Amino acid sequence: MIDLHCHMLPAIDDGAPDLAVALAMARMAAQDGITTTACTPHIYPGLYDNDRARILAAVEAFRQELARAGIGLTLTTGADTHLTPDLLEGLRSGRIPTLADSRYFLFEPPHHVAPPRLEESVFHVLAAGYVPVLTHPERLTWIEEHYPVFAKLVRGGAWMQLTAGSLTGRYGRRPRYWAERMLDEGLVHLLATDAHHSERRVPLLAEGRDAAAARVGADAALHLVLTRPRCILYNRPVHEAPALPAASAAASKGGWWSRWRHRA
Repeated sequence: MIDLHCHMLPAIDDGAPDLAVALAMARMAAQDGITTTACTPHIYPGLYDNDRARILAAVEAFRQELARAGIGLTLTTGADTHLTPDLLEGLRSGRIPTLADSRYFLFEPPHHVAPPRLEESVFHVLAAGYVPVLTHPERLTWIEEHYPVFAKLVRGGAWMQLTAGSLTGRYGRRPRYWAERMLDEGLVHLLATDAHHSERRVPLLAEGRDAAAARVGADAALHLVLTRPRCILYNRPVHEAPALPAASAAASKGGWWSRWRHRA
């Protein structure tokens, strides 16, 4: 499996606080069947002032530590990029790294407040030739009121990435509901761990893959953790990646909101 969203680099953002935790995360990922991890620290001006040069240096240093520790995990680069006015300029200049230097990049919407120009920003970078991968929409506090926006963004060419733990209930009932709904409605391109630690928000992907397989089938689940991630690593155009599946039988039954409330 390939994990394209992970905060494993030590002491660079709110992920692994030190090398010991970072190595523990790497061991856990490798034991879970992850062969490649994209190191994607936050880029959030004023809070996490990371850029391509700093991230590349941190990845190379961590590669050497993995080799010394005998941990068989391949690393690639990226960033968990927040919405800023100079986002496109940062991508074009190379200051903001894309995933493995591809056309794809992680794009994290604000967690608690819907940005006023989300659609405009997404379509702006799409028009420039980049593919934004919106991270963990199922965990956003405002998804309920803006759910149709995400379907519109997918139809327009954006990709969606769920957190694997959302499908297993690690983040609670509400994120699980939205993750299952998006998956069943054929709106999800990728699963990733968004791991931050070895004891909480852990780098486990197999459990999410298995939960997805139970809903949409083994082949579709494999596309979430291997086939499409591999397309990103090789910078394949969108049309060469597996198409999103049609909405499943679970989605076609309707009554999503009432069933979610019934779980309470």
